[in-house]
Parts: sequence; structure tokens; C-alpha cells
Amino acid sequence: MLFLFDYFIHKPFLTFPRKRTVLYNYIYILLKYYEKIQNPVLGFCQPHIQSTVSFFSSREILSRIENVILGIVTSLSKDENPVLALPNRSSWANVSFDSAIGLQMNSGSSVTSIRSDSPSSVHKFAQILKIFLVIYKLVQSNSYATKRDIYYNNTQLFGSQKTVDSIVDDISCMLKVPRRSLHVMATSKGLISGDLCYLEEDGTRIDCRSGSAAVAVSSNIGGIRNIVSSAKFVMIVEKDATFQRLLDDDFCAKLSPCIIITGKGVPDVNSRLMVRKLWDTLHIPIFALVDADPHGIEIMCIYKYGSVAMSFEAHNLTVPSVMWLGLLPSDLQRLRVPEDALIPLTKRDESKLSSLLKRPYLTSQPDWQKEMELMQQTQVKAEIQSLAAIAPDFLTNIYLPNKLRYGGWDLSPMLPLNGKTSELLKLVAKLKKDRPCNCPA
Repeated sequence: MLFLFDYFIHKPFLTFPRKRTVLYNYIYILLKYYEKIQNPVLGFCQPHIQSTVSFFSSREILSRIENVILGIVTSLSKDENPVLALPNRSSWANVSFDSAIGLQMNSGSSVTSIRSDSPSSVHKFAQILKIFLVIYKLVQSNSYATKRDIYYNNTQLFGSQKTVDSIVDDISCMLKVPRRSLHVMATSKGLISGDLCYLEEDGTRIDCRSGSAAVAVSSNIGGIRNIVSSAKFVMIVEKDATFQRLLDDDFCAKLSPCIIITGKGVPDVNSRLMVRKLWDTLHIPIFALVDADPHGIEIMCIYKYGSVAMSFEAHNLTVPSVMWLGLLPSDLQRLRVPEDALIPLTKRDESKLSSLLKRPYLTSQPDWQKEMELMQQTQVKAEIQSLAAIAPDFLTNIYLPNKLRYGGWDLSPMLPLNGKTSELLKLVAKLKKDRPCNCPA
């Protein structure tokens, strides 16, 4: 089977009809393979200990993949050209906004057709089938692979890592299951530090309390258990440079017990899952510290409301309670940040800012709108590091302690009022009441 597949892909001199014939042969053999492994005598899908990384049983995942292949073979049996319908993950028309969830994909969303009879899409058709086959084997054997592993399985076929990343997410969306349920992992780029200990799925104990070094965010968030923390809040930090500065200044020890995490810019899925995991487990305030620019605001919105591309997983990824701690555009005026530390908005910044102001979730955030409109008026932006122009230690010794002590972040609206939200509001009030260590009076 694999030989036929590779033969189909790596013989560019074949005419298109010939390629299609080999592809069809591959599909027929794949079907026979499924029929064989489903034979009860061979012990199809023998029971095994269900991993906490998955919300779906292996049997259900395998069944969904088989249904896709069955659809392809059914088309062939009718002498029709198989077509794969992938949900369109790049269109705002396919998502709706819910204040308690964020951006979520609509049912009946528009799709992109990947045709097996089109020279422009037959290669992608084969790429998708190849990844389906890899995923099927992983789930069946209860083993795991990274997206990088899949890419190196056939670099000539995929061409780039980005292709594999996109197709894995397409398949996840198509099957309506989280990517981790497909037994495909992604290497995390995020870092975490602070008052936090937990066990990995394999029993490894992770201690994030070292003040001088951070811990890499787990690549298996679903497998984390026995979380222990006395943190009063979690702070998302946009940039690695700022995160490292907070570590160097021993921020978590100087202030109330807390947890800081960074996705090093635009967050990967694991960083977002980790923030969501902490929110679901600890029920403490989640703050965001980002640059006062359109890019930083959008990164904060990804944590809070999600993204169009991953809207099909909104229930697992978004944290609608995230509060904008700083750096606010109004802070630049209030703190009189030196003009030479401010940066003029570029045309690209202005375009991004206009786009953000049109996002559906901004109608529920009037304070955010005012901040962004202020940025439009002043035509300047600033990085968090600009606070060093006031004083070298201004960020950790003055700005953040006072923000957390006296407020000054966006609080409205967070979530529909319920038990969890009421508890959160009490914790926020307590943060303001309790004077943190080494915090200016």
C-alpha cells in the first residue's frame, strides 16, 4: 500500500490520468486494509487504558477516518471523482461570537473542495490521504508522533512543515475532534514559571518554582494532573524578552504568589491549552501583559477569544475571563513615557487596528475600543520595554505592583455572571485589598 502511494507521488513523468489510476488503486487497497484490520478474529481495536489526552475513544476516531475513506470508495464505485470537503478555516463568515466561549465555528460552514480530478489539487488530495494513514496507524497502535515527525516521514511529498501543520488542523476540524485526539503532538514553544507543580501523564513531577529558570510548556496538556498552586493570579506575557526580565527580577517571589507564562509572541496551541487548563483548575484571575500596539492586542485577543483558524476548538482553547493589564495606550500618557521611546504607527499597524475595531467581540468591550481609538488618535505605539525609559526597574518594581494593587486593568465585561465569575470577582477584589510584598504603599 505504501509502495503504491509513494509510486503515485514520486513519478512526475506520469500523465495526470495515470496518476489518478494509481491513486484509485491506493484507495481500494486502503479499503481492503481497513476490512482486514476490522476482522474481529484479528482483534481490531483491542481495549487499552484510555489516555487522558483524548476526549474521544480510539474506536470513534478510527471509525470517523474509515467513514471518510468509505466516502471516497463510494464515489469510485459510482465512477465519480472523489472529493474531500475541508471546512474553510480562514473565513470570518464561518464564525460567530459568543461572549462565554469566544469565536466558534458555525455549523454548516462553507467548505473548500479538494478534488482528485484536478491537476491543481490532486497533490494535496494525496497529502491528506497520507496523513490520514499516519494518524490511523498512530491511533490504532496507541502511539504518538509530532507534526515534525510526520513531515520527515516524507519531506518530498509535503514540501514544508507548514503544509503538514495546516493539513493536521484541517483533518482535526473535518473529523470534529481535538488534534491531540489524533495522537499528533506539537513541540511547545511556550515557557511557564511561578507557584506551580504538577505531574505529567508519565508520572514526571514538574516544579515551576525556580526563580531563575522557566519550564517549557508541556506538549501533552491533557495528560497533566495533580496541579498544586497557591497562586493568586496568572499573567500572560506576550514576549519572551519581557518574560525573561520578570524572571531575572524574581517577579513571582517579590509579588503575591503567581504564575507567569509566555507563548513567545503569537501563542501556539499548547500555550493556549495551558492557560485554559490553569483557568479551569485554579479559578483565579488571568491577566495579559502585551505591547501597546495592534499586534500585542491581537495576541491578547487570541488567548481571550480565540482565532478564526482554530475556532472549531474554541471550547478547549479560549479563556474569555482574560483581563488587559497593560501596556494600555492610556498608560503612555498617564505615565508620561518619553517621546523618544514611542514608535509611530505604520500603515500596516493602522490597517491591523482598523481590522481589530471591526471584530465582533469589540462591541462587548467599550473600554478596549476607547484604548484602541486613543492609539488611532495619537498615532503612536510602544513596547513594554519603553517603561525602562522612565526607570530601569519601573516595570517590575512600580508599574506591575501598582497595577495589581490598585487596579487599572479592564474588568468589563468578563463572563456572564455565574458561580465561577462571582468567585473570580471576589479574588480580584482581594488582590486589590491585600498589599503584596515589596509593593509601594
